[in-house]
Amino acid sequence: MPSLKRITALSLLSFAVLIAPATAQDLETLRPVADQGAAERAKLAQVIVDSVFSFGELGFQEVETSRYLTGVLRDNGFEVEEGIAGIPTAWMARWGSGSPVIALGSDIDGIPKASQKPGVAYFDPLVEGAPGHGEGHNSGQAVIIVGALAAKEVMEREGIPGTIVIWPGVAEELLATKAWFIRAGYFDDIDINIFTHVASDFGVSWGQGRGSGLVSVEYTFEGESAHSAGAPWRGRSALDAVEIMNMAWNVKREHLRLPHRSHYVISNGGDQPNVVPQLASVWYYFRELDQPHMKELYELGNTMAEAAAAMTSTKASWRILGHAYPRHFNKPVAEAVWANVERVGLPEWSEADQTLARGLQRELGVEERGLVMELGRMGGPAPEPRLGGFSDDIGDISWKVPTVTMRYPSNIPGGPGHHWANAVAMATPIAHKGVTAGARVIAMTLMDLFLDPSLVAAAKDYFAEQTAEHQYSPLIGPNDPPAIHLNKERMDAFREAMRPFYYDPERYDTYLEQLGIEYPTVREGEPEN
Repeated sequence: MPSLKRITALSLLSFAVLIAPATAQDLETLRPVADQGAAERAKLAQVIVDSVFSFGELGFQEVETSRYLTGVLRDNGFEVEEGIAGIPTAWMARWGSGSPVIALGSDIDGIPKASQKPGVAYFDPLVEGAPGHGEGHNSGQAVIIVGALAAKEVMEREGIPGTIVIWPGVAEELLATKAWFIRAGYFDDIDINIFTHVASDFGVSWGQGRGSGLVSVEYTFEGESAHSAGAPWRGRSALDAVEIMNMAWNVKREHLRLPHRSHYVISNGGDQPNVVPQLASVWYYFRELDQPHMKELYELGNTMAEAAAAMTSTKASWRILGHAYPRHFNKPVAEAVWANVERVGLPEWSEADQTLARGLQRELGVEERGLVMELGRMGGPAPEPRLGGFSDDIGDISWKVPTVTMRYPSNIPGGPGHHWANAVAMATPIAHKGVTAGARVIAMTLMDLFLDPSLVAAAKDYFAEQTAEHQYSPLIGPNDPPAIHLNKERMDAFREAMRPFYYDPERYDTYLEQLGIEYPTVREGEPEN
């Protein structure tokens, strides 16, 4: 008969085996479990997508959006810190403990004048002139929250260590927060960051990204007011300085590098014509392929501002409002994401989905090709010659920690971007299906990262190579505040008119049902010109 001591030892050993945390050997078993968990949360994905769409808030003014999302996260066991980096609508949510620490992020802000009824394939705003989700930023948080909750469930059950961090891209359309998050130290303990962005197809890439880096600068001139007709000689026009700077910059364009991009708006042209403007401002975006050339453009702008001030006897000052580093994405993480994209595949689009897509494409005068039906390929470094283009401040994060951006299929091909047309699909089954597919990829990739230490190590090795020759060196200084004043007046002008259109998931199954929209609604006959 075995001794009591031996029985006790065997029992303890058996118990230890039963409660032992999952390891890399369990990955092939647990990855599909997380996938299924995300798929089963399709209803939650739909509610988040529709809710955030209905808020339609502009950058720095995402009050309802952040209140809603942080509530969802708290209800699901996350600890949330709000108002991070001096930005009232920014926050970070955490669950778990130990390493690795995996961050998931996605933007939340809307586009001016992009209000649009979902599921309607022609311009039909909910509120005339109001902002809306004409970039589809209402969908990305649903991708990462649903994916995170599916992974969290597996981690709790299996005793898997690690920390999940969820954060929002506040004011991405202004490129105005991610560099500030880094400056405030919110990515100091992050091991890997996965970002998501809406698209019409799945996608992820590694290496030097397409597009440009950017610095956003507002130049302000201060002069002296006077009666424009009675005593103009006593005035010193700040608007004259703005116009001289703009003329100088437009002449200089011919002699700048081909990849450069620059554009401006006069953000303050004075008060009224019969008063010589005492104050005037012009807001510039300077874009280039790399940080040294971004810095050259910024310094050139500063020199022109000082020269314009000297020519008009005014004073010049400037303030950085936004910043976006050129993007560089991590190869090992991109490969892991893409492997899971191939496991999930594209959603199964219905004939109603395709009818909406073709109807919108017909309205826009582009090829009526419908929704994407075949999965593409993982992307690599941007091909040479690189000529620049759009910017995204996820670039700043990509030079702080190993980062990728996963694009997920929730929109219709052929939209012009930053436009009402890009909002048409964003609270419809097209968005809901694409978000759920994206969440499944996120859930499985989290399993990869938490259960396979070699993947995290490879990501860090690649990042070390990436940063060996160039270290992150942002142009914002320690005292440049976030531009949280932006969009306040514009949002205040529309918020109360938009409030009656907020989605109520307690009363309606979908936002389309709440609005009484027949899906799909397309124009019969030729589009109006």
